[in-house]
Amino acid sequence: MRMSRAVSAALGALTALALVLFPTGISQAQENEYVALGDSYSSGSGAGDYTDTACTRSANSYPARWAAANSPRTFTFVACGGATIPDVQAGQLSALSAATTLVSISIGGNDSGFASTMLRCKLLTTSGCRRALEEARAYVDNQLPGALATLYSQIRSRAPQAKVVVVGYPYLYKVGGLCLGDLNADKRALLKDGSDALNAVIATAARNAGFAFADGRPAFAGHEICTTDEWIDPTTIHPNATGHQRGYLPAFTAAASS
Repeated sequence: MRMSRAVSAALGALTALALVLFPTGISQAQENEYVALGDSYSSGSGAGDYTDTACTRSANSYPARWAAANSPRTFTFVACGGATIPDVQAGQLSALSAATTLVSISIGGNDSGFASTMLRCKLLTTSGCRRALEEARAYVDNQLPGALATLYSQIRSRAPQAKVVVVGYPYLYKVGGLCLGDLNADKRALLKDGSDALNAVIATAARNAGFAFADGRPAFAGHEICTTDEWIDPTTIHPNATGHQRGYLPAFTAAASS
């Protein structure tokens, strides 16, 4: 049966209107069921405007900002400051399901002793800082790959259809030059090397799992502690609100869309 010209025209007009009101990119984003897992670099420690002070979940964090900008069908924010891989396995993976379509996670820093390493580098000599980083590096090289592989396999099992974006850690301090009142140049160089080693293991584990990796280092380049435009809060040594908005958010968005 032939469709009348009037009906055909009406359907065409409705289709055009639908495309205006519901552009393809927006509707795809709105179909997402997004779960944000991980540690303080995902929860938003250092970014302020906390919606959960126990876990330092911030409305300024990149997961919250992405959700606010894209209006996914659901947004489940379970990332928690201080979380380790066992913490994610015990308390966060239950947020995933077969309906989950997008997952973000940063994890591994606390497992390798981030807080104690930073404290020792601040309080001890350069030799003491080096020893702390060598101890952390032993875990990163020998134990972290297997722990991440197990975790990533569990994420894939619980969310088999999801796009999973693993978010890396940025450089924290400017390398070279003076950094008055803080770490000397040698300590800052050691921390940079440690960050490279940690990110390399995380990126490799992500690729092996078939996950995307959003590298935080280029995103924050030139905005470390002791630069003129810091995106890292020097008190908490975590990305501030600007760091999440202008550093992590674009990096995560690009990886999630690829």
